[in-house]
Amino acid sequence: MDILQEYKKKGIYVKHAVTEAPSDADFPMHIHGTCEIYFFLAGKVEYLVEGTSYPLRSGSLLLMRPAESHKPRILTPLGYERYNINFPLSLFADMDPEGRLMRPLTDRPLGRGNLYTSDELTDLPLQKLFFEMCYSDADEYGKRLKIRTNLWRILDAVYQAYLQRGAAEYTPPACRNEEIVAYVNAHLSEDLSIPLLAEHFFLSPSQFNRVFKAATGAAPWTYITVKRLTTAKEKIRGGASVQSAFEGSGFGDYSAFYRAYTKHFGHAPTEDNG
Repeated sequence: MDILQEYKKKGIYVKHAVTEAPSDADFPMHIHGTCEIYFFLAGKVEYLVEGTSYPLRSGSLLLMRPAESHKPRILTPLGYERYNINFPLSLFADMDPEGRLMRPLTDRPLGRGNLYTSDELTDLPLQKLFFEMCYSDADEYGKRLKIRTNLWRILDAVYQAYLQRGAAEYTPPACRNEEIVAYVNAHLSEDLSIPLLAEHFFLSPSQFNRVFKAATGAAPWTYITVKRLTTAKEKIRGGASVQSAFEGSGFGDYSAFYRAYTKHFGHAPTEDNG
């Protein structure tokens, strides 16, 4: 992956990247503890978000909230260009204490209503706004001001499009893939196993593995583990004790939880507490 430009400071990460000959294996399923806005410019790609597959065209905009799994699926090795911005859900809490601009991120089921097309955002010069966020030559204060100003414009335009859509876009899962992913998310803290999940959906374990990986881009146990760890981390960072986060995580053994947490995040869970 060739990152042309990036900015990372104080919880905000902005990136412009081009991959000349992308391979699907180079883009695994991932989950952030932050919000993400993804702006697609070029390539042959579909995007998987929590079991939903979104076909992309130049100008497509995707929103992912914290702990929402996502993965670009590379369909052909054409040049792949995109912008991303990651930011905390609380970034504009001082200006928008009711969180209205965050509703397109938060007020919907996982994997539903993530995609906004250029037809819905016709008056917004998205490429110009993202370019300015990445390539501003201002000082540090000016860069951060430009990022916040442009991101506010994007979120406001998306919020207006969200209001225009109405409730139909955000109905519960309608296909089996989405239903399976939604079920796993609803039972993360419980005793999950592939045989039990497969039985619940009248599939063999091997069939369940294939269906789940096609839906999310990850093997079921990888997905479950990362989801559990991400949820535990957010609880710890929100003030919960490590013990409490472990007990609600779905891990049956603390040493297994500790090892998995340290391996995935690169530090012990206690480092996120306080």
